[in-house]
Amino acid sequence: MAVFEVWGQVAGQGHLDLAPWYSKLLLGVALSLATVKATAAAVRRDKTWNAQTSKWLAVALALIAAMGILSYYEHLHEPADGDEEPAARVDLS
Repeated sequence: MAVFEVWGQVAGQGHLDLAPWYSKLLLGVALSLATVKATAAAVRRDKTWNAQTSKWLAVALALIAAMGILSYYEHLHEPADGDEEPAARVDLS
């Protein structure tokens, strides 16, 4: 839940609402899994920073970058409200 909350706060909920649900679900669950795997790798060994922890941290950073790219793409392609022509007024008198 924290992943989706932070993503909405950082990227802007409006941009996040435009993204397809399956991409948000895939990226959010994958980042959660990478975080859990990195934590498990850190406590499983004697040294906190080991090869497995570094690997999962790199995966998490790549997923965060993908989330940023998706949010930026949605920002660039959001529908603009001001592009429409105002409707002509008809005077019936």
